[in-house]
Amino acid sequence: MGVGSVSVGYASCMEADVVIRSVERVRTRSGKVRYVVRADDGREFSTFRERIGEEAEGYQGQRVHIEYHEEERAGFHNVYLDRVRPAPDRETADTDPEEAAWRTAVEATPWLVGSGEPEREVPPEELFERLKPFKDRVSEDIRSDEQ
Repeated sequence: MGVGSVSVGYASCMEADVVIRSVERVRTRSGKVRYVVRADDGREFSTFRERIGEEAEGYQGQRVHIEYHEEERAGFHNVYLDRVRPAPDRETADTDPEEAAWRTAVEATPWLVGSGEPEREVPPEELFERLKPFKDRVSEDIRSDEQ
């Protein structure tokens, strides 16, 4: 599923680097606050998650890396913001495959361990045993792409 495509049912995550032009808080009829994040390229993303909305407010005018998903519901096309963080500096992007692989493994932890909200605390040794093989495969893949 590529960028710009829409899924029905399970929403796949998409990513982009954008500059946040503005963030608007909109109160819904039910009283919830919906954050509407507008990028400088004209795209809009929404979130009901206060933490994400407030983070986006703090990045107004800045280039950020976002994760989002799209859904069709009741005839409406919705683009939901799932994560916002500073965009990596293009000049200082990681060149060390090991470091990049560890970051990828850490970001993939919820999928490797099971869920976003674990039912129990995972001991460090067990977490390492689950992450290291994945990190090694990512590192090997990065190295093979460099050759």
